[in-house]
Amino acid sequence: MTDEMNQELTRSMPKPTMSLTVKILIGMFLGAAIGLLYNLTFEHGAILQMFGADPANYTNVQSVINSALFEGILKIIAAVFVASLKLIVVPLVFVSLVCGICGLTDTSKLGRLGGKAVGLYLLTTAVAISIAVAAALVVMPGADVHVDVAKTTFAAKEAPSLVQTIIDMFPTNPVKAMAEGKMLQVIVFSILFGLAIALSGERGQRIANIFEDLNEVIIKLVRILMYLAPYGVFALVARVFSTVGLDAIAGIMKYFFLVIGVLFVHAFVVYPTILKTIAKLNPLVFLMKMKDAALFAFSTSSSGATMPVTMETATEKMGVRNTIASFTVPLGTTINMDGTAIMQGVATVFIAQAFNVDLTLTDYLMVVLTATLSSVGTAGVPGVGLIMLTMVLQQVNLPVEGIALIIGVDRLLDMTRTAVNVTGDCMVSCVVAKTEGELDEEVFYAAENGSSSAKTQAS
Repeated sequence: MTDEMNQELTRSMPKPTMSLTVKILIGMFLGAAIGLLYNLTFEHGAILQMFGADPANYTNVQSVINSALFEGILKIIAAVFVASLKLIVVPLVFVSLVCGICGLTDTSKLGRLGGKAVGLYLLTTAVAISIAVAAALVVMPGADVHVDVAKTTFAAKEAPSLVQTIIDMFPTNPVKAMAEGKMLQVIVFSILFGLAIALSGERGQRIANIFEDLNEVIIKLVRILMYLAPYGVFALVARVFSTVGLDAIAGIMKYFFLVIGVLFVHAFVVYPTILKTIAKLNPLVFLMKMKDAALFAFSTSSSGATMPVTMETATEKMGVRNTIASFTVPLGTTINMDGTAIMQGVATVFIAQAFNVDLTLTDYLMVVLTATLSSVGTAGVPGVGLIMLTMVLQQVNLPVEGIALIIGVDRLLDMTRTAVNVTGDCMVSCVVAKTEGELDEEVFYAAENGSSSAKTQAS
């Protein structure tokens, strides 16, 4: 082969492009760097003082940069990115769930799927908060923090009761439920609508074909929106780190890193153990394929906004059939709050120790039960964990004002626990699919670019 032919062949070969994961990571680190640089320069004045400058002389510069960049350009980019993700959530859930349900030839299978999915979600949540409470009792993060109730303030929002949550699952107006993003109501209506299509014979099949076509269009829309991801992640992370200073973490360092540690244990030990034990799947393959969804969840702090990516990960990368993923992923986004439960467990013990309140074994069992049940119906949006923590604290007669102690670092923790939540959604989807014979293991073990389908045996 001549040199000219080699050169022509080289030019004709597609140039390697940077993967979405790498682009997201670059956006995340650049955002964190710019946010911290602004924070240390102006909010805390550390960098200005290092060069002998008085931070008071630069308040006008800080105001201009903050209003133009962080509250201007970056706020617009972040808001557009999150809105773009959220706009597809309700159509995605409704269409994909209807497709999945009307595709069930055996309608009794729905009850079995629901039992497995709900059982696994509640089990992992109970395990999560149990580990969190046990770890907090050993580490004692609040032992060196002593506060007076009168010196703390926190405006607690009323959390819904379990009875009201169950009642609210059933919509009186499905269109209103979709408009307001009430996911449990959307799920219930989608299930009923899908069952009606499945039982309507030939007419139902014509409607089902339309929904199948709509599902393909929505999936394509999801992929289009993914191109915005690196820019949205950059803007979101930059704005977070511009307001969360290092001093906020230093004050409650032990609490912060204990929550992070338990979250990592749950994601890298509990989930892989369940996946390996029940589904006999390779946990390393699973964790590698969770990269994009976990990064999205971390940057948005919203499992609801991340749902399109979670759904694509479960079906396209994990090999979960749409009949399973269309049910388990939306359900998990609504009721699977393992990361939030971990925060609630550690925070409860932390606040009890900070206020010198002794909790009994019965109290701790009540914390586990309340946090597990309160995860049902909790919206997958940023900051909702603090609202649900109010319910847990009131259940064991702890001052809700103690939330003020941890609110400064909760934004960073919220990002991490959301990543854990979506990992749990995909894990349960894989387990349920495998036990139902609805998992394509060739896809699960294939390389992410689809070039290899050789199955790697789990050791």
